[in-house]
Amino acid sequence: MSLARLVTHPLKRLGAPLLGMTLALSMAGAHAEDSTLVIRGSDGWLFPGWGSLTVVDTKAIDANTALINDARQALAARGVHLQVLLLPDKTLFYQDKLPADKALSPPVKQRYQTILGKLKQAGISTFDDAAVLSQLKNSGKDVFYRTDQHWTQPAADATAVATAEQIKRDVPNLKGNPGTGMALGSEFKERRYGDLAERFLTEEQRKATGRETFVVRRQDTTGGLLDATPAPVHVTGHSMVQPYFGFPQKLSNALDRPVSVNWKPGNIGHWTMLLEYLESADFKKNPPQVLVWQMFEPSYSYGPQASGMWDNASIMSDSAWRQRLHGALGR
Repeated sequence: MSLARLVTHPLKRLGAPLLGMTLALSMAGAHAEDSTLVIRGSDGWLFPGWGSLTVVDTKAIDANTALINDARQALAARGVHLQVLLLPDKTLFYQDKLPADKALSPPVKQRYQTILGKLKQAGISTFDDAAVLSQLKNSGKDVFYRTDQHWTQPAADATAVATAEQIKRDVPNLKGNPGTGMALGSEFKERRYGDLAERFLTEEQRKATGRETFVVRRQDTTGGLLDATPAPVHVTGHSMVQPYFGFPQKLSNALDRPVSVNWKPGNIGHWTMLLEYLESADFKKNPPQVLVWQMFEPSYSYGPQASGMWDNASIMSDSAWRQRLHGALGR
């Protein structure tokens, strides 16, 4: 099955090559001349330019947390435990690489913790991934690629392990049998430009910035009879959780259970991605015990109706989103 489609089968069934995959952006229709969409920092570091470095919209954060809590309650009524995977912004870890005229305001520096606190206050399961990645960075490993908006494999792996630990705390008795997790394949290196450089810089700027080395884990092909095993855990989100970066494979390995995933480019939005999965035949046939809903700190304040952030087909009112949510869950 192509990884560019809605993917809801256990990862052992994914046979599409990972090389040459189109890496997703969080804005649609962007061109290299749209310089405001990328921040060029020092030492060739690039940052997405679509999140505010100075303003935190707490009113929108509260409204979107309420929507997420609606989903938590509706899923719980169907016997599905919701866990929100909140990924921190790249700028939080590389503030020293931002250009001299740009800096994070104190509220933005605390934005991740603000959102995390709101989620926990609402009773929504989550964990502090910023702390996980900070510990990794302090050990000397990069957590984001220099010219790309995505995380590195060590960051994806560490987050997957922390996600597995949270799942085990929340749902100690996962369905399925030990030995059904995904074996991790060997690693290979790919030298190329990151997506921010490839899509937003001119040819001259790209050459000056330079390529970088991406570490990718090959897919293990020893699934065999386990291919048909239902997945007790499903991950829904954008390109950060695509198999290319290794998160779902590592999560399956850490849980020792199959994990399924659906993702699309970031401009589709996490609101639509959840609905697509809940409205799918896969969910109706084999609902998971745990649903991991991946979100991103800079776009958390954008609700389902955020024109200009999501592609036009993904935009809907809060009430329309709630209606589809409850329709999909039979409420």
